[in-house]
Amino acid sequence: MSVPSNDDQKAFWSSAAGPKWLHFETALDHIFQPVLDGVIARAGVQTGDCVLDIGCGTGASAVQLGTLAAESGCVLGADISGPLLERAAVRAQGHDHVSFIEVDAQRHAFKKATFDHLVSRFGVMFFDDPVAAFANMANALKPDGRVTFGSWGQIQANPFFTFAAQAARNIIGAPPKIDPDLPGPFAFRDPKRVLDILAQAGLQDGQCDTVEVMLTPHGSLAGFADMVLSIGPADAAITHFDAAPDQIAALREMLQDTFAPFDGPEGLRIPAEINFFSAGKT
Repeated sequence: MSVPSNDDQKAFWSSAAGPKWLHFETALDHIFQPVLDGVIARAGVQTGDCVLDIGCGTGASAVQLGTLAAESGCVLGADISGPLLERAAVRAQGHDHVSFIEVDAQRHAFKKATFDHLVSRFGVMFFDDPVAAFANMANALKPDGRVTFGSWGQIQANPFFTFAAQAARNIIGAPPKIDPDLPGPFAFRDPKRVLDILAQAGLQDGQCDTVEVMLTPHGSLAGFADMVLSIGPADAAITHFDAAPDQIAALREMLQDTFAPFDGPEGLRIPAEINFFSAGKT
């Protein structure tokens, strides 16, 4: 039976979203570092381990994993976006044991029984067929290999999205609703559903640790508002309604007001609910 491709995701992350993520790379690395820290802590990568990093983006996770695995190990960062991987390769210069591959991880024939760990920070919620994807990726794990990844929790517990969406509705309007179970940021918000996916894919002893994490945006509140305008629900509303410049300016001001309560002496700290999943090959 043929496995469907993720061509729409490739187009989105290569042309629509890719340039924006490149532009805001530093800000995104800062805001999501606590999530990456949580994934890395739970994965337990050791010197000499080989790691498959799914949805590695511009390479922040692969480089940090490479430091843990050291030169006696290896890291292969896999992503569907060519532009993001080009940047990742630049960031990984000097780390000869860190490499990258542009593939659809749902379909790509990874070398079997190669990796001690499969890890991902926000990179596995976009598969058209998640059961097929995890079954395929699990083939790349050694018999005692582990899967560890982080995904967004419940929508209402993540103001990074909900506050931006409400501000956009107030200023511009509400785009058509999209089923959150479809490939997208909140597709893995329900631990029970995800654990069932992992079990169907042949992975064992699946666990989910749902915790509150403080996201740590880099820079000023105004800079954060500019990023939110370009990535996420605010950007979706701007694009859907072809918002006028005065609407965008008003939305930028409202976003600063909306997120101001999270701005304190240590800078912006935005609470987020994150699901950290783990499972084994055996």
